[in-house]
Amino acid sequence: MSTQQSTVDFIMRQLASVSGISTNKMFGEYGIRCEGKIVALVCDDQLFVKSTGPGRELAAAAAEVPRPLKNI
Repeated sequence: MSTQQSTVDFIMRQLASVSGISTNKMFGEYGIRCEGKIVALVCDDQLFVKSTGPGRELAAAAAEVPRPLKNI
């Protein structure tokens, strides 16, 4: 199942006030870039934000949830 364009459109509307944000389609899914660097992925209509040390400090209360692997 690939990501629907409407999901990406919704996320981009939420990020409209952030400058330098763009998306690119990759194999039916999407990358979200900030000033050219990948900061998140949208896969199967779910947003996955790149985890970094400073980001963890900023969002200390956020839970990191591992994505289960699918059987191929």
